[in-house]
Amino acid sequence: MAGTSALSMPLEKPRMPVIRERGQREVFCGLTGIVWMHRKIQDAFFLVVGSRTCAHLIQSAAGVMIFAEPRFATAIIDERDLAGLADVNEELDREVTRLLQRRPDIRLLFLVGSCPSEVIKLDLGRAAERLTERFLPDVRVLNYSGSGIETTFTQGEDACLAALVPEMPKPATVEGKRSLLVVGALADVVEDQFRSLFEQLEIGPVDFLPPRRSNELAAVGPETRYILAQPFLSDTAHALEERGARRIAAPFPLGEEGTTAWLKAIADEWNIPSVHFERVTKPARTRAKTAIRHYVEALEGKRIFFFPDSQLEIPLARMLSRELGMELIEVGTPYLHREHLAEEFALLPENTQISEGQDVEKQLDRCHAAQPDIVVCGLGLANPLEADGLTTKWSIELLFTPIQGYEQAGDCAALFARPLARRRKLEV
Repeated sequence: MAGTSALSMPLEKPRMPVIRERGQREVFCGLTGIVWMHRKIQDAFFLVVGSRTCAHLIQSAAGVMIFAEPRFATAIIDERDLAGLADVNEELDREVTRLLQRRPDIRLLFLVGSCPSEVIKLDLGRAAERLTERFLPDVRVLNYSGSGIETTFTQGEDACLAALVPEMPKPATVEGKRSLLVVGALADVVEDQFRSLFEQLEIGPVDFLPPRRSNELAAVGPETRYILAQPFLSDTAHALEERGARRIAAPFPLGEEGTTAWLKAIADEWNIPSVHFERVTKPARTRAKTAIRHYVEALEGKRIFFFPDSQLEIPLARMLSRELGMELIEVGTPYLHREHLAEEFALLPENTQISEGQDVEKQLDRCHAAQPDIVVCGLGLANPLEADGLTTKWSIELLFTPIQGYEQAGDCAALFARPLARRRKLEV
């Protein structure tokens, strides 16, 4: 990219230096989110309208061969489409018809835009409307952009969920009857654990976005209280608030401390007595603390550097510093949503160096100068850094692995301990 700039500015309490950078980036595009979203919504299909490069990316990231018939595919834009020698909309309609005839189990079809489809100005929103009229009531067709132009890979989930919000019905409940909506894709096992805790805490009704099936979309309105389970859902949050829903502010449910604070914020909104909250959560909190304690010796005092990649960096930094004693050299994040992360900032060590955006060459220089014990980064940077003698953790693995909640707290810590253990074995 042509222009590059950097400046430092303070955050409100606690005071923290923030480096803002705009330059060359090293990130995956939003199409990557299909890898975990297609597993979550079990009757949805994701059709990328893009190039062969798009198809190779998703297939490689998912680790699934196309003959296994996963619930994603790519409608290839070829040279004839780019040259205007073929009617792209006619070809798209034909491919969608063939797909739905072959896969009658599909109830929700996402047309996912890419860099090539945006370059040729293909209007997938209008295509989705046209195809919805044709295939309703059996199949609903929506669209969102997974383009890598000025985005990072987790924004694919944000765009997908934001596309679902207009489809959510209005509540039929009586006025004053609150409901809870947990927003962000969670592994089914994590969702089940949270549902169990909510039932024990007598909090409800509770729904999750995305749902496991497309016909289970929750109603949303002024009586809806929503809480984010992932920190990269700003567009979805805005769409929900446009519908009248109110956000419950909380840290994110990573580690024992974060999960407890997240649940406590919900419990306080429902006026659950503290004694009852402590009694319900104590067994799981004890298990989480015990699991984390196994990794303190391996991680305490170790220095960690985060490249901006997933937008999970700040909640992870909070967990690793407070619960495992790691030293934060720099915490980079692609985008800093100050309102959604306010509770996380309050828990970070004072004067933590935060960077927003990316100028990869400058960040590489700072990383090499600091010589951290472990670097959290994207796949594109990991191999060169390993070749330079640094230990790395792939940030995308933190999206593919269940890490939220009490029962996964030890698994989250283990993801950072394993690369250090591997490095020690290689040095012997």
